[in-house]
Amino acid sequence: MLEVGVSRVVLVVDDEPLVLDVTTQMLEDLGCDVVTAGSGGEALARLSDDRRIEILITDLNMPGMDGYELADQAARLRPDLRILLLSGRERDGHGLPILRKPFLEEDLARTMSQTTGLR
Repeated sequence: MLEVGVSRVVLVVDDEPLVLDVTTQMLEDLGCDVVTAGSGGEALARLSDDRRIEILITDLNMPGMDGYELADQAARLRPDLRILLLSGRERDGHGLPILRKPFLEEDLARTMSQTTGLR
């Protein structure tokens, strides 16, 4: 496991509660402060209300607003936001980093380090 020197505030979005819980636990193990949302609309509200959020990690396949649309709207709302996509099916992140499900904590740590500067 990678050692994390600086805490980051991460917003995790997934419509599946179990995946949301597991991803949250992994990020907390890596030293992150985690805010969660179960939908794209809820995530945009969190981004508007909490300026501490530095990183958005979102599932792509969600009902209503999918992860691509959320990433687009979030980037417009917060241009400095770092975004990481999660998917069990999609392979194309449309220019954004994507982590394939299922993943291990080590995979998440490596991807976070490579794409968000989290050490």
